[in-house]
Amino acid sequence: MLSTVIVEDFLFAQHLTGPSHPESPFRFKVSRQALQNQGLLKRGGILRPRLAKESELLLCHTPCYLQEVQDNVQQCIYSGLKDGSFQLSTGDVQICPASEKIARYAVGAVLNAVDSVMLAQARNAFCLVRPPGHHACMDKGMGFCLYNNVAIGARYACQRYGLRKVLIIDWDVHHGNGIQDIFYEDPAVFYFSTHNKRIYPGTGSSQEEGRGAGKGFNLNFPIEPYENPRQKIKEIFSGQLMESMKSFQPEFIFIAAGFDAHAQDPLGGFNLTTHDFVDLTRSVKGLAEKYCEGRLVSVLEGGYNLEVLKEVIPAHVQGLLPP
Repeated sequence: MLSTVIVEDFLFAQHLTGPSHPESPFRFKVSRQALQNQGLLKRGGILRPRLAKESELLLCHTPCYLQEVQDNVQQCIYSGLKDGSFQLSTGDVQICPASEKIARYAVGAVLNAVDSVMLAQARNAFCLVRPPGHHACMDKGMGFCLYNNVAIGARYACQRYGLRKVLIIDWDVHHGNGIQDIFYEDPAVFYFSTHNKRIYPGTGSSQEEGRGAGKGFNLNFPIEPYENPRQKIKEIFSGQLMESMKSFQPEFIFIAAGFDAHAQDPLGGFNLTTHDFVDLTRSVKGLAEKYCEGRLVSVLEGGYNLEVLKEVIPAHVQGLLPP
């Protein structure tokens, strides 16, 4: 069995978002190069993505939304804008003619990772993908996100492998409103988020706990930037996260791995260091070892400082590997 498999492909650099956009193809390029330079691609092993089927996208998105994305892509093609200057009609997502196909490969990367881990071909996995996904709602793309990669992966894991308890840990500095929206009434998926209270998208209050059968399975920790986020997040992970998992006892864990809570990120406003992300990685890995035989899939979300990504992505993967 491989220890940590990395799911990646150069096609993820072909999702063009326009000049000076923070969610740029260079995020993939510099991260992959850093992994290669440190020998982590060879050590962990590479798994290629596949194109997600429409039926798999429909696990979390509505047919109307999928059609709207297709229509938008056609409009983008007709407009002649090939550099990502065309915006999705539902919100702040820049697309190019290839974006929908690449977004389906991003979903497929996560699904392949789930299969690899569930079939014991890998201990855990890191998906180096774009576009990101955690803001994408059932019927709306937003916040640079087209399809909800992690959410679809979680529901796929439940339906394909009969899992009844899946944990999603979202440490991106922005609240993953899309993941919350999709699983708000679903007790099979526990959504846990730490995020900056004062920034986009404005959701994720501590009162948002789920609804109906899902009540109590949605746990938000909105943090003020002045509260020393790096210390507070560590306390939350060692305290509330560990305590809540005693009763939930997940069978599989996903990380919505945004690195924009780093002190040098231009969009975040938090003060975490690369070492802090290593600590969080090891903490979640320990949780996976305790409850679900190490089954863990980490998926790239935010993180917009290229120099930070060169450092933090390899460090995160190192944290997933055995000592």
